[in-house]
Amino acid sequence: MIGKNRVEGYAIVSADGMIADATGKMPDTLRNPADQRFLQTELDRAAVVVHGRHSHEGGPRSGRRKRLIVTRGIAALGRDPSHPNALLWNPNGAALEQALEALGVGDGAVAILGGTDVFGLFLPIYDAFHLTCAENARVPGGRPVFPEVGPNSSAEAVLARHGFKAGPRRDVDKDAGITLVTWQR
Repeated sequence: MIGKNRVEGYAIVSADGMIADATGKMPDTLRNPADQRFLQTELDRAAVVVHGRHSHEGGPRSGRRKRLIVTRGIAALGRDPSHPNALLWNPNGAALEQALEALGVGDGAVAILGGTDVFGLFLPIYDAFHLTCAENARVPGGRPVFPEVGPNSSAEAVLARHGFKAGPRRDVDKDAGITLVTWQR
């Protein structure tokens, strides 16, 4: 928890733990309408969405959501001229609490959407991580969900090493092989 806000991560990964291809683009094999419905419902209850400069959240209400965009391109905090509800944030220059206060974030979850470094940054403070897996997809040479994911370490193993416990596995889209496990501390 950050003050009164739960910190929750959301990612859909390939069977090999990747969120994007080598160029940073999310492949179509990771896109699923049922997963998108789940994500949009979750984001509707969030107080703020946090992501890197190259990770974006779409959907019909994305422009109305408050967001922190993690970047090394500024010293601490700054307005994003292209998104009126967004604040640019360098974690090395300002604490998360400062960024949330500057953005006027109220009650609700802090929803983390990636990319790899952003997901890794929040590993020590997540209250929950919602890990959706596209079990039929593989993204060789792709970008992992966490920096620690690799040939000898899965996303699940990383979460377990950081003190998370897996909840029950749910079928999000059984025919497409899309499952969801919520990991909690």
